[in-house]
This record gives sequence, C-alpha cells and structure tokens, in this order.
Amino acid sequence: MDEKRPGEEQQPEEQAAEEPKAHFIRMKTFYFIMLVFSLIIATAGITVFALTFGDEKAVEVNSPERQEFQKLYSAYDQIEQEYFEEVEQEKLINGAINGMVDALGDPYSDYMDEKEAAQFMEGISSSFEGIGAEVQERNGYVTVVSPIKNSPAEKAGVLPNDQILEVDGESIQGYSTTEAVMLIRGEKGTEVTLTIQRGENADPIEITIVRDEIPIETVYAEMVNDQVAHINITSFSENTYSELQEAIAEMEEQGMEAAVLDVRQNPGGLLNTALDISNLFIEEGKEMFEVQAKGEEPEVYLATGGDKLDIPVTLLIDGGSASASEILAGAMSESADVTLVGEKTFGKGTVQTANDLSDGSNLKFTTAKWLTPDGNWIHEEGIEPDEVVPYPEYASLPFLDPSVELKDGSISEQVQTAEKMLDALGYEVGEIDGVFEEEMEQAVTEFQEANDLDADGVLTEDTTYAVMDQLREKINTEDPQLQEATKILMEQAGLTAEEAAEEEAGTEE
Repeated sequence: MDEKRPGEEQQPEEQAAEEPKAHFIRMKTFYFIMLVFSLIIATAGITVFALTFGDEKAVEVNSPERQEFQKLYSAYDQIEQEYFEEVEQEKLINGAINGMVDALGDPYSDYMDEKEAAQFMEGISSSFEGIGAEVQERNGYVTVVSPIKNSPAEKAGVLPNDQILEVDGESIQGYSTTEAVMLIRGEKGTEVTLTIQRGENADPIEITIVRDEIPIETVYAEMVNDQVAHINITSFSENTYSELQEAIAEMEEQGMEAAVLDVRQNPGGLLNTALDISNLFIEEGKEMFEVQAKGEEPEVYLATGGDKLDIPVTLLIDGGSASASEILAGAMSESADVTLVGEKTFGKGTVQTANDLSDGSNLKFTTAKWLTPDGNWIHEEGIEPDEVVPYPEYASLPFLDPSVELKDGSISEQVQTAEKMLDALGYEVGEIDGVFEEEMEQAVTEFQEANDLDADGVLTEDTTYAVMDQLREKINTEDPQLQEATKILMEQAGLTAEEAAEEEAGTEE
C-alpha cells in the first residue's frame, strides 16, 4: 500500500516509472473506503425510493413506532384509497378521536373540533346566544340538567331531567353533548323546537323556544325578611366569586344577619370558583375536598385565610345541583356543619380537564375523581339533604302546548295537566281524570274572567300562557324549600317566626 510514514523520503518519480507495470489497479486506502461508502448510500437511496414510490411499496417504511396504531393506520389507508367516494381527511381524523373518547363510556369526556371548542369556552365567559340550558348525555339521551335562571328555556317550561329527543325534527339520539349543543344554540331571535320526553310513560311534547343572548349573570340576591337574605348561585363561572362578594356587601347594607345560599338547578362550572366560594364559609385549615388521580394518593385542599362570612347559613340543593355545586355542598356540610335543605343532588363526582390541541380543537376528559372532606365519593349517588323538602307536584308538571285547544269533550294527558295546574291555582276543576267536562269549563271561564281574557271556557293560546305564567309565579313565591331553610336559620339565630313577623309588621307601621 502506498501510505507514507513519518520520516520516510519520497522515491523519485523517475524511479517509479521504471518499475514493471502491474496487472491490478493500485488505490489509496482512503479513496477506497470513500468509494465503498458512496456505493452503500446510493444503493440504500434507490431501495427506499423504490419501496416508497413503487407500485408495491412497503408499508413498513412509513409505519409508526407504536405498534398499537398499526390497525388504525391500516384502516385509515384502506378507507382513503378504496372508499367509493372522496373522503375528508379531517372528518376521518375527528371521527377517530371521537370514537376513542366514546369508547371510554364516560358522558363527561368529549372531543370538540375548533368550532365546538369555541362554543364551549363561551359557556364560562360573559354571555352566549342560545336557549340557556345545561345538558349532558345520560343513558344514551341528551338530558337537561337544569335551565339557567330567567333564560328562554326556563320561561318556555323546560325542566330538569327532560330528555331531548329531537332538535327541529332531527333526532339527536346517540349525539354527544357537544353535538347536541351545536344544534340547539343559534343566533338571538331565531327559533328552535325541541321534542322532549318527560317521564317514562308520557307522550313526547314539543317546545318552541326563541333564542336570546344569555348573560352569564350567576348570582341573584334579595332579602327574604329583615334578617335573612336569599342568595342564589346559578353556575360557577369566571365572575361568580366577585358577583357573590358584591351581593353579600349589598345584603349586609340591607341588614343581613343570616343567609340562605341556593345552588338548586346549578349544574356546576369552574372548580376554582367553587373552592373560592367554599373558602368563605370554612375555617382556615379545614378540608374543602380531595382530588384523586389514577394511581395516586388523594390531594387534599384546605381552606385558607382571608374573607369569611361569619353568619348562620343554610344551603338549598336539589336534583339539578351537580358537580361544583356538590363540591360546595359537601364542603359546607362536612367542614362547616351547614344544614342542607331540599332534595338529593345529581351525583357527579369526577373532575374534567380541557386540553387545547394545536388546531384549536379541544379534548376534555375525566382526569380524577373528587371526594368530600370525609372521603365520600358521591358519583351517581348524590348528596342527601339534612332536611328533605320535596317540590310540590305542580312544580314539575309538563308544558302545555298553547296551539292546542282544550275544551268540553277533550280527553288527553294535556287536559289532565291543565286540571292539575288550575287546581294548584285554587280553581275547582272536578275530578282530575283527563276529561274536559262542565266543572273544568267553568274553572277555565272563571280564570279568564279574573285575568281579563275572553271568557269562552276554552283553554288555548293566551289563556294557556296565562295559566303557566301564574303557576310559575306561584312556584317562585311559595317556595317550600326556601321557607324551610329560612325557618331553620331563624331558629339558629334565636329569632322565631312570630317575632320576625311582628318585627316586620312594626317596621311597616
């Protein structure tokens, strides 16, 4: 080999020329190695090109490193290449992600595309346009958790546990909550018709609702009497805590010495907001709730210092109180000995995390379960009140269709509902049997005369609306749960109902 070593002299070129010619090519080692490398690289490049772009390309070249996705990629490729029509790649990918989330069997986990994610964020912002009802998928049906206070849904008669079967005549059975919300929401002033199943045996009913701007005003407060305030929290959004502080300050100016906190029909919302509110009522250092992620020990959240509301408090709950409302109820009951009044809560004991993806879509899924301070998991069980006070039957009656004429000779479930409504309003309707007879006609006529309506004894249009409006007003003003919660507070404060009435009468004089 013709390699030089240090210290050797180069032989003269003339001498090399005189040597006899050899019968093989002499090459320096460095150039030989470089040639071999070049041949290897070229061969590999040609092979990869042929496998990748040839008619019989090898799937393994582009295979993912994670073998569990081989079947998914194979199915995707087959559909894209062999389906008889053109397919949208984004639609297939979104469908695959939705399928994975649906396979969890968890109604609280959801995948939202970019548009759906934007609407989801509206739900915790200052306002949105729609009907104003919290819904969720339950047992295969999109079910109303609760309508928002003073919303079009509430005014139209939508109730908790109503199952929404159709939206504008389109069946939504099997839809995710997000897909259903996309259909139900819309521009202010437009109409949407919901086909609703209320109760197991009742026929489906249709409710047409005019969409409106739904302000996310979440705290409403008023004085029940000179000492007790009623503070209603309708959801836990970004501004709820500051709204509550303002309401408390206003009620204190009006003489509040005790408060009925109300989370009935409150479907929940932001966890941090619920904790901030819980902290107002719980002594520093006491537990508010626990969060337990998979394979980890529970993480305990303790009350901190700061502002506290140091007055007697009761908390109103019902079947529409869910999630963050139940966190508040559990914390106040077990760590502050606050009396719970009403009906058993909904029973949602899991925590969801919403993760933004790169294209603006969002993957919301359950990441943990939460426990009350005493370590109770209330999922699908709910929280029982200390004082059970059921709603009166008339508070959950179905919606009457104003376009239907109910008159002498009519026989239907709608007639029976109307009989119950007028009976609750104090009118003599005869036997409540679903048959529109003489006594029912007389009751309708009396109602019409009392409300300056055409007294023809026929229940339809304006008369139907007036009956439902008065019943709603009765529900709001004759609230047995609020009355019981107020009574308990007054006893805790050492003030009897008679003394309060005398004091109020004295103030009026």
